[in-house]
Amino acid sequence: MNIREQMEKRELELLSPYASHSIHSKGREREEQECDIRTVYQRDRDRIVHCKAFRRMKDKTQVFLSPQGDHYRNRLTHTLEVSQTARTIAKALSLNEDLVEAIALGHDLGHTPFGHAGERALNRVCPLGFAHYKQSVRVVERLEKNGEGLNLTWEVRDGILNHRTSGKPHTLEGQVVRYCDKISYIHHDMDDAQRAGIITEDDIPITLRMLLGATTRERLNTFVHNIVENSQGKDKIMMSPEIEEGLRDIRALMFQDVYLNPAAKSEEKKAEHVVEELYTYYSKYPEKMSEEYQKLLHQDEPKERVICDYISGMTDQYSLEKFRELFIPKGWSVQGKGQ
Repeated sequence: MNIREQMEKRELELLSPYASHSIHSKGREREEQECDIRTVYQRDRDRIVHCKAFRRMKDKTQVFLSPQGDHYRNRLTHTLEVSQTARTIAKALSLNEDLVEAIALGHDLGHTPFGHAGERALNRVCPLGFAHYKQSVRVVERLEKNGEGLNLTWEVRDGILNHRTSGKPHTLEGQVVRYCDKISYIHHDMDDAQRAGIITEDDIPITLRMLLGATTRERLNTFVHNIVENSQGKDKIMMSPEIEEGLRDIRALMFQDVYLNPAAKSEEKKAEHVVEELYTYYSKYPEKMSEEYQKLLHQDEPKERVICDYISGMTDQYSLEKFRELFIPKGWSVQGKGQ
């Protein structure tokens, strides 16, 4: 019995009967020889961490565009916080931590530059539409490894696809990540908004603070404990009705005071304009995209989808560089000549 088989055996002995056991995975689209050390979900996690799209998240917006400060979250730090919170809950419920981690680390791989502003812009201009959760699946199935994709297991891809609020993951591990994505961004976006002076604790109704906690840290603790307490021994991940309503209320407050706040989002229209102009340009000149996307065009992928692939893969700064290169005139100079 090799190391992987020993771990699979331990999972069967130690994990909840409702957990997703590695040995019972529905598998990959392309069969592969099993690793002798890692389970299938551990391999998926490693593939995600080592892929290019994962590294690019460090330069993609979470909420604030190009924040001036070292402590504001970006798309990568958001992903890491989701992963850690989800692993805490999974361990407490005896679920498969490796599956939870893989889903969490991969859930935002398809996000655009400038966060949801970029997503709105692409969805508006592309006739085929655009949604980051679908794009995240496309990244792992099609775009990574020069068009081969990462060949992840069905359970990881299902969790990535269904991480949004309206999603319905088929595994408890996917359900954990779905909750943790929401409670993580509410927690850390409020923390960032307080740091930026956009909102204070006094802006949160006293009834919500009494119910959920008086600080962002206390509220995160409340959400995690409530999920664990209400999901133990059950075939569904859930919160108590009272705390879930509180989560909805504080999320609505964040939309009102932060996500739609003109002070915090004043630059978003400009960011959307950048994305829209890039889409228009590459629609006219698809041959100007990089080589890997040219290859997709030659494989009969819809041009509109490939343009979205290219733009959504850009970081904030790279998209601005391309915009300046394409649309901002450069000053003329003669190399090597004095004035």
